Amino acid sequence: MAVDSAISSPLGPPACEKDAKALRFIEEMTRNADAVQERVLADILTQNSMTEYLRRFKLNGATDRESFKSKLSVITYEDLQPEIQRIANGDRSAILSAHPISEFLTSSGTSAGERKLMPTIKEELDRRQLLYSLLMPVMNLYVPGLDKGKGLYFLFVKSETRTPGGLLARPVLTSYYKSEQFKTRPYDPYNVYTSPNEAILCPDSFQSMYTQMLCGLQDRHQVLRVGAVFASGLLRAIRFLQLNWQQLSNDIETGVLNPKISDPSLRECMGKILKPDPELAMFVRQECSKESWEGIITRIWPNTKYLDVIVTGAMAQYIPTLDYYSGGLPKACTMYASSECYFGLNLNPMCKPSEVSYTIMPNMAYFEFLPHEPNSPGFTRDSPPKLVDLVDVEVGKEYELVITTYAGLCRYRVGDILRVTGFHNSAPQFHFVRRKNVLLSIDSDKTDEAELQTAVENASKLLREFNTSVVEYTSYADTKTIPGHYVIYWELLVKDTANSPTDDALKQCCLAMEESLNSVYRQGRVSDNSIGPLEIRVVKSGTFEELMDYAISRGASINQYKVPRCVNFTPIVELLDSRLVSAHFSPGLPHWNPERRR
Repeated sequence: MAVDSAISSPLGPPACEKDAKALRFIEEMTRNADAVQERVLADILTQNSMTEYLRRFKLNGATDRESFKSKLSVITYEDLQPEIQRIANGDRSAILSAHPISEFLTSSGTSAGERKLMPTIKEELDRRQLLYSLLMPVMNLYVPGLDKGKGLYFLFVKSETRTPGGLLARPVLTSYYKSEQFKTRPYDPYNVYTSPNEAILCPDSFQSMYTQMLCGLQDRHQVLRVGAVFASGLLRAIRFLQLNWQQLSNDIETGVLNPKISDPSLRECMGKILKPDPELAMFVRQECSKESWEGIITRIWPNTKYLDVIVTGAMAQYIPTLDYYSGGLPKACTMYASSECYFGLNLNPMCKPSEVSYTIMPNMAYFEFLPHEPNSPGFTRDSPPKLVDLVDVEVGKEYELVITTYAGLCRYRVGDILRVTGFHNSAPQFHFVRRKNVLLSIDSDKTDEAELQTAVENASKLLREFNTSVVEYTSYADTKTIPGHYVIYWELLVKDTANSPTDDALKQCCLAMEESLNSVYRQGRVSDNSIGPLEIRVVKSGTFEELMDYAISRGASINQYKVPRCVNFTPIVELLDSRLVSAHFSPGLPHWNPERRR
């Protein structure tokens, strides 16, 4: 039911009074973005004025931007590590935040290969919940009737641990799904999931996926949208259906749950949901046994209006596969967030993936922007960078995001590179370009050049007994397989052809590389099954010279040419694959210990 036009929003006619209130809030925040930012900074500096960290800079109670910018340095995670380690070890004094640190949110790895620990406070849950509450009011402007059905979302909790001082450390979405804000959320007809909380919160990934898929199949005619957090997660769900449709259809036919589902609360919950439906079981068998799975999403869930997945940044590589399985359904990227902070939302969620822009909500944190100039020499403490305020960024320019949060991060470099595409009122809109320095990414993993170099060096030590060395290498994130996997191209110098490296030795090189990669990658391999075994493809001698010749033929300077450590341009991948000598996969799983915390 649309509300009275008298309370319509500049964004469009709201679907209900609740939506009208949310859209008015977006308008208010974005119209007054600079004033909101000024207030947010003053609130943060007042709240945390007596913390050990802020006292170092002798602000003496000042809360204005000029004092803040002139006295506080721009920092990275490494700069904060000593303070974070103290909190992790049990120091409960007001180090970064005046409010108690409630837990750590784990982010992608540091240069040492361990996950970052981002401190957070309880109040941040309400701030994150506020941003979530704005998503459906915007979506309802573009897709009518979402209150007439359900969303099939594949949502999962990941493993959590405790720091030496007893604080929980877990991913931000695991924290949210386990919060009272999520578990006791009020009924909203526009935001009903097919998956019960018990399935989402089950820590066993197989049992969670199995029961979420089962519920989705049972509600197939009610499903109006299908989603996961990342595109890779939705493709894993399709792959899961390919591997398990026979058992799933047996459960549907008999109304008896697979005995592999052993979680007591999950079995009790599913006992109330699962009912015998031979007709549906026959349909699932018919569709899933067909040779082609093209359009499988709309074949099984025929009323699906769009896919709700992140397909920006590294996830863009999955768009062709999503199009294949969905028949080209629209892909909605609704929000922009990280472990450090939730940033903003997409006010045009049904746009093409290449056109996605996120509007920064100025109430979430204090935002600054470091102009991103890839060829600049960088900055030092003697020549600090000139940061730009939220409302002063320029359309077309790229910036690195810098945040100051209520939880105590001050002028913290997030590492995201953003391009300004326009403004909504006075709030800028950004296209996510990439994570700074990331070469390879399949799921939530992020591997940079230095880490890849170390992994190659460690693995190549196993070639010494064969008097062989790695002459050159590059890499490629292969997302044609589900799950995707890292491919490393090696050109070898074999000094004694009678003693060439064996297949087993090269497989061990694959495993050695995996052992050298960060804990986020290893968790994806071992616990989440979101990354497949690493593959080394050995190419013929001279292949990398051909690669250079190809680059020069396309205009590269021979004097400045460097071997790219990651490739994704199809002709280059095809060139490398055409020179293939042999391919080898990791024979086992790398070590991963969820308890490990530096």
